[in-house]
Amino acid sequence: MDANQDHQPVNIEAEVGRRLRQLRARRGLSLRALADLSGLNVNTLSLIENSKTSPSVSTLQQLARSLQVPITTFFESDPSPRPVVFTPANQRPVAQFGNTRMQNLARDLSNGSLQSFVVALQPEETSGETLIVHTGHEFVFGLAGSVQYQVAEETYTIGPGDALAFEAHLPHCWKNDGAGEAQFLLILQPADQRDAPLERHFQHTIH
Repeated sequence: MDANQDHQPVNIEAEVGRRLRQLRARRGLSLRALADLSGLNVNTLSLIENSKTSPSVSTLQQLARSLQVPITTFFESDPSPRPVVFTPANQRPVAQFGNTRMQNLARDLSNGSLQSFVVALQPEETSGETLIVHTGHEFVFGLAGSVQYQVAEETYTIGPGDALAFEAHLPHCWKNDGAGEAQFLLILQPADQRDAPLERHFQHTIH
């Protein structure tokens, strides 16, 4: 098969629903049992599994904790990790968290120690009032618009072509301070997968 041929866009609701059903079955849990574990309604779980609704970040966090998996597991197309991942531009899995849009560039990569995303923020969108702290390193590369990244006591304005790399134990946060949409490449490399840096970045984007 030609790796460059056209593909249909990824349906993120269908992927999340399929992965949830798969993970639940792997644990041998009924919908009722998962509802009891997660504190979510059975009807809500059924809607998610049948691709009738798109779950919020907080809902995915509850499910991830209950199933003992990273939240990124819900956006993986293949349960088997791969040593090489090629993602055509029109095949990026897209997740919408409030006014923040995230495209996963390296889903299913074995080990999961490298996590890369294209993030799109609407004007005034922020990571929330709580500063983010996690293990490992973080890399940001501006693609469009302007985003302010505060790391420790310094604030950096990142425009197209600007790059920022730092040790992620330093408290940090971000904000789109421009009049239009801002896009940037976000690469996370946690030292410990249990640290769940992705959740820390997007848990405050629910409106």
